[in-house]
Amino acid sequence: MLISIGMINDSGDLLYAVNADMDLAAVYAHPWLRTNVYPHLPRTTARCRCLAGHLDLADPAVMSRPQIARMVADFITYRPSPRLWGWYSDYDHVVLAQLFGTMAQLLAGIPQRTNDLQQEIDRMGNPPLPSQEGPAHHALADAMHIQRLRRLLGPMPPARAAEA
Repeated sequence: MLISIGMINDSGDLLYAVNADMDLAAVYAHPWLRTNVYPHLPRTTARCRCLAGHLDLADPAVMSRPQIARMVADFITYRPSPRLWGWYSDYDHVVLAQLFGTMAQLLAGIPQRTNDLQQEIDRMGNPPLPSQEGPAHHALADAMHIQRLRRLLGPMPPARAAEA
């Protein structure tokens, strides 16, 4: 399930959204998500006294999945041939694709894969890297850190056509 998404492009433009349609109680019930992701979500307990609280729907980052899908599509396709980078990004790409339906339903201009920075770091022999400056597991802080690392590592290999 999409919880939140953070992106930054090479121009420094930012995208951050929290899924208004997610099941916050399910996030709270999952031990890892409760500890690492839940604290970063905009919440309110004004409506009740349940443990998980509720998403703060007044927060400008909180929006519906269809709104997030449109925003993400516009953000990614603002220029031709975009490349996506993530950290252990296999599952993230599945969740990204699910914004549009199935992988086969990805919109034109959205890459069918996300390059994995951790894989590239392994390939480079695991050079020492700086720690994340912002809070870990906050989608936008994570995206900014990934971009910082990608820039520190220098030019990445050029995109190649998919192999048969």
